[in-house]
Parts: sequence; C-alpha cells; structure tokens
Amino acid sequence: MPPDRRPDARPAILLGVLALTCLLVALAPPLAQWPGYHDFADQRRLLGIPNCLDVVSNLAFLVTGMLGLIRIRAITGDPRLLPAGLVFFTSMALVGIGSAYYHLAPANDTLVWDRLPMAAAFMSFMALVIGEFISARAGARLLLPLVVAGLASVGYWHFTELQDRGDLRPYALVQFLPFVLVPLMMWLYGARLADHRHLIGLLCCLLLARAFELLDAPVYEITRIISGHTLKHLAAALGVYFAYRWLKK
Repeated sequence: MPPDRRPDARPAILLGVLALTCLLVALAPPLAQWPGYHDFADQRRLLGIPNCLDVVSNLAFLVTGMLGLIRIRAITGDPRLLPAGLVFFTSMALVGIGSAYYHLAPANDTLVWDRLPMAAAFMSFMALVIGEFISARAGARLLLPLVVAGLASVGYWHFTELQDRGDLRPYALVQFLPFVLVPLMMWLYGARLADHRHLIGLLCCLLLARAFELLDAPVYEITRIISGHTLKHLAAALGVYFAYRWLKK
C-alpha cells in the first residue's frame, strides 16, 4: 500500500485557533488597568518591609528560576531548545526581583518591571512546548519573535497608560494563550498524560494562582495571616518547579 501522504492538518488547526483568539481580542474594547489593582489586601509592614509577605513571597520565583538555570543543561533534552530554557528560567528569576520591587511600592510605573519578565517567561515557555510537541527546530526559531511579542505587549500597555488610554488586551492575550494552545497541542499530538503530568501540574498551578489573585481580600479576611495574592506567588512559583520537573523528565 502506498504511504499516507495526506497533509498534516494539525499546524493549520493551531494557526486557526491562534488567529481566531487574536481576532476576538482585537475586536474587544480596550481594557484599561482597573484603578483598584494596586490596593492589595495585606499591606502590613513587617521587619521594616512594606507589604512584607507580598514582597518576600517572590523569593520563591528567584529560587525556582535559579534551580532551572543551574540544571539547565541536564534538563533540556534537545540542544536547540537550550536558549528557550535559559530565557524561561532567567525570566522567572527576574520575576522574583521585578515583582518584589513592584510590591514595595505598587503603581503602574513599578508594575512594568514585574510584567516584562513575566511576558518573556510566558512566551519562552510557549517556545519550549512547541519544541516538545511539534518540532525542536520550530520552537528554537519561534523563541525570538515570541519573546519580542511578549515584551511589546507590556510596552504597548505602558505606553497607552501614559497616554491615559490604557489597553491591556495584548498582554492579556500573552497570558491567556498558553491555557488554550498547550492543551490543544497535547491533544493534537497525542501526548500521554502520564508522560506530561508535570506540564498539567504547571497549568493547574497557574489556574490556582489566578484564582488566588481574584480572591486576595477574601482569603486574607478568612486567615488574617496570609492573603490571596501572596498565595498566588507561591502557587505560580510551584508551577515553575513543575516546569523544571517536566523538562527534566
């Protein structure tokens, strides 16, 4: 029997979903940074540090990012994906610094230094996933344009804020895409859950972090010890550890 030479439709499906998602975001009205975003529930000064737990909890990003960097050559299977791994774990370590700086004095100007490394981390992570499920060559080639797009989304938001017409849509897209494209790639390319349970764990941690962020004040009102935003940092840093375990496996 002749070999099956039907074209692979999976890249077209991914590109179609990506294009549709981008179109929906573009058609949505501009999304400004809401005024109360910087008003976090736990504003206690401890050990002379303002907003202490929200600041100190960022050490978890620094630790997990450095862990990945120390072991990067041992955990990146294909050398073509080494730059993507370096960018991802470096970005997460820088999130620990940038987010701590932001929480010392929460404002849009300091928030930029939190979001820049976060955007680079999301996009380099996408390059790693593409390299794992589709092609290491594609993941390596897409690293630079993806990271530039992520950084540009933060730059665009900050520029529009300075013009009093803030628009978070591109940055929101950068954060949202992994939740759509990663499970889709896993399904299309037949990933076995047993082999990628740490990747699932990472996505679950990110969803949990988002939930804690939305429940910042209620969590603090219940516990009177720790806020939802502090738990967000810890959940997201646990996600970085799951990324490390996924790449290591």
